[in-house]
Amino acid sequence: MVNKHRLKPLYQLVVNNFHILVILPVISIVVLRKAAQLGPNELLSRFHGLRQVHLFLAVFLPFAMATLYLIRRPRSVYLVDYACCRPKSICRVSLGSCTENARLYPYIDDGSFRFLSRMLERSGLGDQTYLHPSLHDIPPRCSLSGSRDEAEQVIFAAVDDLFAKTGISPGAIDILVTNCSGFTATPTFTDMIVNKYKLRVDIQEVNMSGMGCSAGVISLDVAKNLLQAAPRGAHALVVSTEITSLINYSGKNRTMLLPAVLFRMGAAAVLLSTSRSNSRFRLKHVVRTITAADDRAYQCASMMEDDEGKTGVHLSKDLLPVAGETLKANIAALGSIVLPPSEKLLFALSFIMRKVLSRKIKLYVPDFHTAFDHFCIHTGGRGVLDAVQSSLCLSDENVEPSRMTLHRFGNTSSSSLWYELAYIEAKGRTRKGDRVWMAGFGSGFKCNSAVWECLKPASNITIGAPWADSIHQYPVNISK
Repeated sequence: MVNKHRLKPLYQLVVNNFHILVILPVISIVVLRKAAQLGPNELLSRFHGLRQVHLFLAVFLPFAMATLYLIRRPRSVYLVDYACCRPKSICRVSLGSCTENARLYPYIDDGSFRFLSRMLERSGLGDQTYLHPSLHDIPPRCSLSGSRDEAEQVIFAAVDDLFAKTGISPGAIDILVTNCSGFTATPTFTDMIVNKYKLRVDIQEVNMSGMGCSAGVISLDVAKNLLQAAPRGAHALVVSTEITSLINYSGKNRTMLLPAVLFRMGAAAVLLSTSRSNSRFRLKHVVRTITAADDRAYQCASMMEDDEGKTGVHLSKDLLPVAGETLKANIAALGSIVLPPSEKLLFALSFIMRKVLSRKIKLYVPDFHTAFDHFCIHTGGRGVLDAVQSSLCLSDENVEPSRMTLHRFGNTSSSSLWYELAYIEAKGRTRKGDRVWMAGFGSGFKCNSAVWECLKPASNITIGAPWADSIHQYPVNISK
């Protein structure tokens, strides 16, 4: 009996290198056979019969076309480095303290308390996540000043570490992009950063809000487009965060209590450039998918008021099915770009057989290990990670960065992907040439992907490294 595990690598070798193993040898055989038929004298006479203009065109046209392609090709965008905020220890909160505090909240009845307790036990969070001190009070004390204080804490910490890590001066920043879904301040976060670091008056700045947990990848795409239109060697600062003190919900609707279980403090600052010098990753692809045209997807995660007028984030029962459908749409677009021909062929054959023969035939799930070496799946919750792992046939090691980030830092929204990459690098797993897939999910509903190629593995610098004090404790076993 043929071992399929031995046969598949051979199949991949042949299909992925079809032009080298089959097409080029066939062309060579045809050309050599024709040359043998003509003979050396006939070949020389035909060569001498060529006009100089023909020889000139044969050399000039390929050279001209290659030059034109290089000129018109979009500039590559590189990741110089990034930094993630590890909030102050005074902000640290354990599951036990969350449970005990919830018991004393005046708006939490017995049924809501039991629901919150179960959700905390199953959340996948550990005892070292962070909440703003205003949420440690009983009841939580949410205010505009508290939200601003949280924003300044996490954003300035991440940006300070990034500047210290890269050695770049604030005056060298040409583009600034920030994103935060739930809190929109006036002046904006971009204004706050410009004021703090005294950035240039001609800086291009974009402040995004309401884009959900996938906004980190959207910010990358916006910065990439601005960089490609800027002078060569320009720098873009991207800051992603979520402000938890304004997401707190003081009502009894259980579908609106769940975000309080998952969301935690955090922020990431990212430095991009069109210069490869000193850069650590190349941005290969960004693929964005939005399904908001469908009412079910549009309404599955939204900020709203309950029957008593209390504001909070509402998560509908359709969240997981919608997330799965949106992920499939995003993967279909991404797979056509990154998957090798061998995987595309297997998927196409299974699709045709399913259509022609029987719908009972299982559709082939492409092996994404052939396209990526590392996976950063948004820490949207334990259920989301379980569903993604199952649908993409990922191993426990593939989703380890996501699960450990959820355990150590909770759901830090759009910045979570950078905490996951920091985990992979803290474990020393990245090598030159490795490909990293970042996949973020968010309200709308949106699924956005970014693909990176590693140019230079991480150094031993601990500045802006969120795992510096705890990586030796991970991975931990998380009970089912």
